[in-house]
Amino acid sequence: MVTRLGLGLPQNRQYDLGRDVPDVARAAEHIGYDSLWVYERALFAEPATQGLYNVPGLPWPDSYRHVADPLVTLTLAAAATERVLLGTSVLVAPLRMPFQLARTLASLDAASGGRVVAGLGSGWSLDEYAASGVRPFEERGRVLDEVIEVCRAVWGPDPVCCAGDLTKIASAVVGPKPARPIPILLAAANRKAQRRLVDHADGWLPLATGVRRTADQWDELRDLAAERGREEPIRTVLRVNAVHTPEPYDGDDRRPFQGSADQIVEDLHGYAALGLEEILIDLQTTPRDARELEDVAAEVYAKARAAGV
Repeated sequence: MVTRLGLGLPQNRQYDLGRDVPDVARAAEHIGYDSLWVYERALFAEPATQGLYNVPGLPWPDSYRHVADPLVTLTLAAAATERVLLGTSVLVAPLRMPFQLARTLASLDAASGGRVVAGLGSGWSLDEYAASGVRPFEERGRVLDEVIEVCRAVWGPDPVCCAGDLTKIASAVVGPKPARPIPILLAAANRKAQRRLVDHADGWLPLATGVRRTADQWDELRDLAAERGREEPIRTVLRVNAVHTPEPYDGDDRRPFQGSADQIVEDLHGYAALGLEEILIDLQTTPRDARELEDVAAEVYAKARAAGV
């Protein structure tokens, strides 16, 4: 099976949002990428009240100081492309009201001809929840459940009816509808989140934190799906946060996906062998501008395909 390849769109400080996003999106589609992706970081807490991913002492990347809104970025890419899928990996769903998020995603899917993939997560930043969470941080799982429920209802046939804590619709016509059912993928790192995925979502958004760990999580998810009687296949899109360097990185402290295009592609092999459907490669942190990002993306794509990824 040939692994589909996606590319992260430019959202960071060194890029011009209005000019570079459409240009990179068009270039990626021409290169051959199957999909384009955005991520969410609402703010950069300084000083941070917690470590990255809620790991004590782990610093936030400096690139988080300036991250363009994911849905604005994806809309710009949609207008500039015709074929590639348009995904979020991930959108922190509980930072938005469920009904408005459902309508925005439906409109984007309708406008793009059915290309949206809704990758959702519950988030980990206390500071982001303090700024814009629709409910307290401790209730983020319940909000995510309601987001999924409301999205399914709003995207489905009229009349739409909802009776959630945040969304109450007795009976209404809500349009536009998506061009096709929008797949919902979740970042599920614990047992409760895995059950939510198996019961209510279409796919999984793992983060590349080690081949063995990802393989174990994938086995756990499939075992849980069988246990709970799920028959539909689970779609998979792995996120790879790469740090590209023009020359090979030869230090003993090299981290996975750090180094030249050849080294990044070498690190992809183990994950591709797991049978994951798609790999999203985010290369945007180290290029100086959009032109360099396009060149790096083209090199990584060509070498990945040549190497059988």
